[in-house]
This record gives sequence, C-alpha cells and structure tokens, in this order.
Amino acid sequence: MTIEPKQELTSVDLAALEGELAAYEGAKVDKAYLYGDDLVRLKMRDFDRGRLELILEVGDVKRAHTLSPERVPDAPGRPPQFAMMLRNRLSGADFAGVEQFEFDRILEFTFEREDGTTRIIVELFGQGNVAVTNGEYEVIDCLRTVRLKSRTVVPGSRYEFPDSRTNPLTVSREAFDHQMNDSDTDVVRTLATQLNFGGLYAEELCARAGVEKTLDIAEADEGAYGDLYESIERLALDLRTANLEPRVYLEDEDEAENGAGDDGTGSGSNRVVDVTPFPLEERAHLRSEPHDTFLEALEAYFVRLDLEADEPDPRSQRPDFEEQIAKHERIIDQQEGAIEGFDEQADAEREKAELLYAHYGTVDDLLSTIQSARADGVPWGEIAGRLDEAKDQGMEPAQPFVDVNSREATVTIRLEGQPITLAVEDGVEKNADRLYTEAKRIAEKKAGALAAIEDTREELEAIKARRDAWNADDDTGEDKASEDDDGRQERNWLAESSVPVRKDEQWYERFRWVETSDDFLVIGGRNADQNEELVKKYLEPGDRVLHTQAHGGPVTVIKATAPSEASSADIEIPESTIEEAAQFAVSYSSVWKDGRYAGDVYIVDADQVTKTPESGEYLEKGGFAVRGERTYLDDTPVGVAVGIQCEPYTRVIGGPPTAIADRAVTTIEVEPGRYAQADAAKRIYRDLRSRFTDESFVRKIASPDQIAHFLPPGGSRIVED
Repeated sequence: MTIEPKQELTSVDLAALEGELAAYEGAKVDKAYLYGDDLVRLKMRDFDRGRLELILEVGDVKRAHTLSPERVPDAPGRPPQFAMMLRNRLSGADFAGVEQFEFDRILEFTFEREDGTTRIIVELFGQGNVAVTNGEYEVIDCLRTVRLKSRTVVPGSRYEFPDSRTNPLTVSREAFDHQMNDSDTDVVRTLATQLNFGGLYAEELCARAGVEKTLDIAEADEGAYGDLYESIERLALDLRTANLEPRVYLEDEDEAENGAGDDGTGSGSNRVVDVTPFPLEERAHLRSEPHDTFLEALEAYFVRLDLEADEPDPRSQRPDFEEQIAKHERIIDQQEGAIEGFDEQADAEREKAELLYAHYGTVDDLLSTIQSARADGVPWGEIAGRLDEAKDQGMEPAQPFVDVNSREATVTIRLEGQPITLAVEDGVEKNADRLYTEAKRIAEKKAGALAAIEDTREELEAIKARRDAWNADDDTGEDKASEDDDGRQERNWLAESSVPVRKDEQWYERFRWVETSDDFLVIGGRNADQNEELVKKYLEPGDRVLHTQAHGGPVTVIKATAPSEASSADIEIPESTIEEAAQFAVSYSSVWKDGRYAGDVYIVDADQVTKTPESGEYLEKGGFAVRGERTYLDDTPVGVAVGIQCEPYTRVIGGPPTAIADRAVTTIEVEPGRYAQADAAKRIYRDLRSRFTDESFVRKIASPDQIAHFLPPGGSRIVED
C-alpha cells in the first residue's frame, strides 16, 4: 500500500522544532522575500553559524525549517507589498525567540529592534496563514484575512489565537483519565482527537504502550491508561530535553505497488514519505535515513519532496528552452542587482571612513580610553560597563559607544545613525584606511561582475539560437497542436503540464492599460503624476481622450497609432473600442470605489486637451482643460475582468471583459463589492492557479500584487458564473 508523502508538520514536529530553532536566538535579519502567496523566506546572519535561511510555507505544503544557502530558491523579481513591509520592520532586527502556541500547529517568531517588537505568527493548519503583528499583537498585515465566528485575523485588529485545546504534553494524569473517559470511541481515535495527537502519533503511542489501538474506551482498564500515560510522559520528556533521533523515511515504489514484504529490500527507486524527530515503531517497516538534527532532516525531506514533485515527464523530449532562457534572464537581473549592491556597499564603506574623520576628536578619545583600560588590565566587560555609565552621564567621548567584542578586540560605535566597527588597537587613521581599502576592494569586484554578465548574456543568446534551430527542424505531426483558420496554433494551455514563460515588458505597463478587441491600446493614469505625464508626453494627434464626470478618474487615452508608427489624425477609431475605453475609464474611477455600477463619461480629440490655463483658471496637478464640445457616453456600465495570456507572451491582463476575452486563456470577472483590493487579488490568484494543470506557471507570472494592478481602487468581489 502506497503511503502518501507528508505535506504538513504535526504538533509533535513543532514541539521538537521549537527547541532547535531557539539555538539561533540573536541572529540578525537581513532581508525578507515572498514567493507566490504562501512562502516566506527570511535571510538572517547568525554570528556563530554564518548565513541562515528560514523558510515558512503555508500553502498545500505547510512547513517551517532552515535551509542551506545553496538550496534557497532564486529571489523573486519585484518584491510585493507584504515582502516590503517585512523588510521595513525586520531589517537589522534580532531574532529573539520562537514559541509553539500551546500544542497547536502555530509557531510565533519574535524579533526585536530598537524601534519595537515584531511577531510573525505562522499558522500551519487549515488554509494556512502568516500574520505579522507588533509587540501588542496588533496585526500589521497577513497573507490571508480570517473572519470567522470564533476568531478574526485582519490588518488593524488584535491577533486572535484559536480557542485553547488540551495540551497532552502537560496534561495531568487525572485530566488525562477524564479526557479518555469522556470519549465514546476507541483508544486511538481518542488520542488523535481528544488529546490532539493526530493519527500517526496516536498509533505510535498505542504501539509504544503495548495497547491495542482498536480497543474500545469502555473496555480500557486502569492498566491500559497507565501504560498510555507513561508513553506520553516519555514523549514529552524527549521533546523537553531535545533527546531526538531524527529520521527521514523512504518507501520503495515497486514494493508499494506490488505489495512486497516489509523487509525494505525492494528493487525500485525510493521516495520520501515522512520525516520525524525520532524513530517511530509505526514506520519500522520503511527504510530510514538518520540525521544529526531535526532541522537537517526537515531540509533533506522537503528538498527531496520538491524535487520528486518537479520530476519532468520522461516522455517529453524537447528541452525546456523557455525555462533555460527565463533562468538566464533571472541570473542577469541578479548580476545587475549585485553591481548596484557593490556600488552601495563601496559608498557605505567610504561614508564610514569620512564619518571617522568628521568626528575625529570624539572617536580618538574613545579609542584612547579603551586602549588605556586594556593596558591597565581592565576586562572587556568592565570597560563596556564603564562606557555605558559615562554615556548615561552625558560624557561626550562615550556617546558613540554601542558595544565591545572581546574575541575580535573591536568596538562598535554609531555615528550619525551609522554603525561602525573599529579595531581597538588601531587609531582613527588606520581604521579609516581599512574602510577605504574595503571600499576599493568592493569597487574592484564590479569589474568581475560586469564580465560575468557578458558571459551570461552570451550563454543566453546561445540557448535562444538552439531553440530557434530546434523549432526550425521541428515538422508538424499527429501530436502537434491543431491550427485555426489563420494558421495559429490552438493549444489547451490549461491542460499543459508545463507552460513556457515568455516575457516582453512594454513601456505602457506601468500605467493602467488594456488592448481593445480591435487591437487599439488604451492607457490610463494611476495617479495625478501619471495623468500629468500622459497628457504632456504621450498624447498625440489622432488620439482620443476620455474622462468621467465623477471626480477622481484616470486620464484615459486611446492611442490611434502604435509607438513605432507616426501619429496620424486620419485614423478612424471604431465604436467598439470607444465603448471599451469608456468602460475602462469609468471602472477605474471613483464610480467603482463608491459601489456604483454605472457612470457618465465624455470623449474629446487630443487637440482639445491642453495644460495651459486661461486667465483666472487654475489647473491642479494631473488636471487638464478641454476646449470645444464634448461627446457624452451616459450610464456607461462598469466592468473589469482579470485573466492570463499565454500567447504571444505570458502575463496577467485585465480590463473590460470584452477586450480581454479573446486574448486570455481564462478570465475572472469582478464587480464592486466588499473585499479590499489586496484580498480580492489573492482570491483571484488562487482561483487562476487552480485552473492550470501547471500551477507553478501562474506563480511565476501572476502574483497577487500583479493581479491587484488590474483591479479598480476600492472593494470588489468575484462575479459567480
């Protein structure tokens, strides 16, 4: 019988994890990342162990563990709002501890910084969630909002933990007997549900106690209760004292399919099925791999689980050129980012050196004081204490002091908010020279990085050439997609096991935009600055301009020509495009935000729009004046749909439903409603992801933040079919 691989950590797992993660207290957070809408990565530095990567996933797979730096996924592109919020709150913060909430599948991570406390509460049950709160448990943001009768988790509210349940690791013998006696089922189900152990550990406790798991509670005697309680106490003691022997369990695939014996000697390949903090009698028939720590075991298990899930179909012979191209493009982005980072790091080191000279007298006095104390044999700890006292008393030389490091013989100071570490035995000049030298070394690395980018670009061009050669040699056959009357291939993208990613970002994508059903580009401003830019920079003869009668709408421009074409006032724009542009204008205006379903729009020619006010007239930023007659489109209905486009490029698109219907392989229509923009985007993201066989494809091109760019300001809800 095949065992389904473990996808979620248990309460026992989290109890073991709590102790091991506590060893990293004091590590500093460098950066936070969000992948899709369910995986958070925290990049940290532990002063004893070096770089530390913490993975928190709350999707179909629910896990929390560290990951080796070489195994972390590539950083996503532009960080979404949730990741930016985490960076703002956690950059430079100290990891102050982790705690499991009672015996529930919840971990609470605490981070401390001078400006306050931040808590990350990870819910590894149900739909899963990550909530970020301040020190008073006020929710700053969360991946998913929760509005239940029993509890609420929404930004601005106080975080509410689930109702308390029995903690079997601390339950008294009397309470244990009471819980068991209240049951009307068998022993194993009672341990699993009433005592909250879950199925696997309920069976394990029965096996360790020598009690038949199907024994009816009514037939269980005092001896059975005593043996079970003793097994629980031993389990609790092992968890409290970190007496762990972690195991990764593997199942032979041939053995599972053919029903071979339990000797674990099948000839097929092994796949991972479980990871536990100690050996289980319930898993004794499986082959197991021991690990030194539970964190190492979790990493080994989930990395292999991911690899097994991503194994390519052996029947697919065509190389995935698109993935290789996307990978090299990501590498180039990262290399270009590294170059910017080198410049920033070099500037930072030079700035520190200049600060030392700007505060030369104060720094020199501080270093001289420490040098004299060390010459007199004063211990490092006492020196730090004296300097703290002098700082509290307002003595000038002590004001920059932060801390000393006895092992490195260094002192950390803070000048104009910038922390600087100095070698105590060196003077101001030597410390400054060291910083200038470091700045020069970092700057020199830039040349190597530029050469590396060129190498990567050459590799990218070679891959593209191989792809083009493959496509040229590839003739049509039975397995090819059918073609429509225009010769274009029709493919069922939703059923494709692997959808290639093809990106081609355009200049207009930073605005609101849509391509109409007649292939005209419509663009609108997201704010007053963009409205100003559209009128001043992109409005050309032949274009048409639309605006709502309601205040607070975008400047909407129908482009008569493509950017590469010469502008012309002779191009006739069809009525269908004007209607779609009007719906675009009214949908992204205050009409939607006010919960109304229609509004009035007017349209004028480009030469009727001016930024030059007449005498006594005032134009606010983003505003414009219209000269001449306007054509009104009364009671234009709102309407927005969001979808996924697969050809010729893969991207999120959105706008009036009729405009995107033929361009997207699947769409979701929305209307004014009660869900905030971010919440509606997350719902749409999950729905779109579920429609594709290749769920990872949607994650690559359509994050909730990208979807939110196509949603109107204000509340929305999905229109049910």
